[in-house]
Amino acid sequence: MRLFLLLIFWPFIQINAQSLISQDDWQFLKELTQAVIDSSRIRPHQRISPDFGPNQTGGTLIRPGARTSYPAFWIRDYAMSVGTGMITIKEQKHMLCLTAATQNEQIKKTKYGSTIPKGAIADHIRIDDAKPIYFPGTYSFENQGEIQWGYQPPLDDMFFFIHMAYEYVKQSEDLAILDQKIHGISLFNRLILALESVPINPKNQLVSVTDSNRGVDFGFRDAIHMTGDLCFPSLLRYQALCQLAELYQWRGNEEECRRQKAKAAILKQNIVNVFLEPNGMLKASTGKSAQVDVWSTAWAVYTRVLAGEDALKASRRLSQAYQNNTLAYRGAVRHVLKSDDFSEFTAWEGSLVKKESYQNGAYWSTATGWVAYTLTLTHFSLGQQLIQELIKDLRKGDFRKGKGFGAPWECFTESYQQNPVYMTSVSVPYQVIQQWTNK
Repeated sequence: MRLFLLLIFWPFIQINAQSLISQDDWQFLKELTQAVIDSSRIRPHQRISPDFGPNQTGGTLIRPGARTSYPAFWIRDYAMSVGTGMITIKEQKHMLCLTAATQNEQIKKTKYGSTIPKGAIADHIRIDDAKPIYFPGTYSFENQGEIQWGYQPPLDDMFFFIHMAYEYVKQSEDLAILDQKIHGISLFNRLILALESVPINPKNQLVSVTDSNRGVDFGFRDAIHMTGDLCFPSLLRYQALCQLAELYQWRGNEEECRRQKAKAAILKQNIVNVFLEPNGMLKASTGKSAQVDVWSTAWAVYTRVLAGEDALKASRRLSQAYQNNTLAYRGAVRHVLKSDDFSEFTAWEGSLVKKESYQNGAYWSTATGWVAYTLTLTHFSLGQQLIQELIKDLRKGDFRKGKGFGAPWECFTESYQQNPVYMTSVSVPYQVIQQWTNK
C-alpha cells in the first residue's frame, strides 16, 4: 500500500478524521468497492465481450471496470487499486509478472513514426494473446502508436510498474521475486529499466517532453496534450524513487537506499520550485496545457510534497473553488477549476475532446479523496461535505440495483456520463479514507 499514499509520510496527518465519514457510509463504500473489484476480475478462460477472446494469460486479470467497458488489462488502473487489500497475493503476482514479461526490451518504431523506448511498460495488455499495447486508443498490436496519442507511450505506467512490485513485496514479503528472471532479466533490473525509460530534464530531474517526443503525462488525461516539464509524472517519479529506496533497504543495500532518497529529496524540492503558483496550486506543466492542476495539487498535499503554508494555501484555494462551484459536482472533481479554463472553448489548452467532456471538464471521483483531505486542512466541514456528496451519489446510482444503474461512473457532467462500474472511482477514495481515518 498505498497508491498515491507514501506511508513514510503518514505521521504528518494530524487531523482527527473519525468524524469524516459515518460508520454506515464507510461500510457502504467498502462493500461497493469490493463489489466493483469483484466485477472487474477477468478469470482464466473467461470471455467478457463478444468482440474479444477469453482470458488466455494463465491467471486472473483486473480491468478498469465491469460490464463490457475496457476489455483488457490496464496497468495504471490496477496499480491504483492494489492497496485496497481486496486483491489476493496470487492475483498480484500474476499481473506483476505479466506486466514484466511484456516490457519493451529494445527501442522500436511504430508504422506511424512514434517510438517505444527500451524499458517501456504497456498502457494495456490484451487478454486473449497477452500482446502489449503501449499506446492508448486501440486494441490492435499492429496499428498502435498514432501520433495523436503521443510520440512515445504514456509516461506514468513505468512508475506504476514500480508501484506494483513495491506493493507485492510489501504485502507478500516475497523479496525473492525481485531476483526472478523474466526473459533473462531480473524483475528488479526491469524496475530500473522502467525508471530510466522516462525522459527527464537533466537540469532538475523532472519528467519532461517537447513537441517532438511528447507522451501522455498521466493516463487519466490521455486525451490532453502537454509539453515541457510535467508535474503529475514527476510526482509519480518521486514516489517511485522513494519506493526503490525501500526496496534497496529491504535487500540490505543501505548505500543505494540513501542515494535514492537523496535523489527523491532533490526532485521533491524541484517540483515545488518549478510548478508552485503563488496561490498554492501546482500547474500541470511548463509548456502546453500549463493550467493549474487540481489533481496534482491535491495529491501533492496528501503526500506532503506540498506542506506547511504551501499546503494551507492550496487548501484555501480549493475551498474557495468548492464554495464557488468551480471544483466539484456530485462528489466528483474536475482536473482544472472552471475559473482556470484555458478559454471558453476548452479547459486544457490541448485536447482531443470537446469541452465539458471526458478529461476536458468532466467530473471524476478518482481524485475526490485527495481533494477532500486538502480541503480539511483549513475547512474540515468542506472535506466532510465532499465525501458525503460522493457517498450520496454512489448510493443513488449503485450498479448493484440493476441494469438501469451504473455508479460508480468513470466521469460525468450534468448532461452525460460514461463507463459504468468504474474501479478507481471508488478504489482510490476508499484507500484514502481507509488510511486517513485508520479504519
